[in-house]
Amino acid sequence: MRNILCFGDSNTWGFNAETKGRFPWEIRWTGILQERLDGFFGARFRIVEEGLVGRTTVFEDSLRAGRKGAELLPFILESSVPDIAVVMLGTNDCKILNHATPEIIGKGIEVLLDQIEQISPDCRVLLLSPIHLSSGVGEFDPEFDESSVRISTELKSVYAEIARNRRVEFAAASDFAAASDSDREHLSAGGHRSLAEGIFQALMPLLQSR
Repeated sequence: MRNILCFGDSNTWGFNAETKGRFPWEIRWTGILQERLDGFFGARFRIVEEGLVGRTTVFEDSLRAGRKGAELLPFILESSVPDIAVVMLGTNDCKILNHATPEIIGKGIEVLLDQIEQISPDCRVLLLSPIHLSSGVGEFDPEFDESSVRISTELKSVYAEIARNRRVEFAAASDFAAASDSDREHLSAGGHRSLAEGIFQALMPLLQSR
């Protein structure tokens, strides 16, 4: 069995904007992806779900402890021993307090890719740029503003270039799903399903290799 590490933030954790709770496993994109994998490949792949609300690439969060992805990823890599890593981070890097440009957020992503290369050199990577924040998100979450929305839309091109330069697989979550109207930030149940299907297709070159 091969392990697929899904390393992300609240949209990997499965935050439900309507209830402020968590979507159940069978609704989250990770759970749906596991179902798709089982139906197509049998029991050859196992999803290792590692989503955390508020997680960033390299930024500390003065309001929450333990959100710096680069601080925890090395330990997660050692414990999960992934064959494939799906990395989808960047939304929380767009928060006002980080003052980060899309290019700086891209540098944070590269730190994570470096960690994967150093600790799990045989691990293949699918890099995902996150869904876009929607206009008005600051009304629901004051840690974001309209500049956050703009920055989130520019991450796709930055991440795509990083993926090309590093020769890793790339897909844009924003091509498959959008933030729900409930808070302009998180996926709806339908968004999770759409994203799962998009990721499944994007993973196919890695799933069928080796």
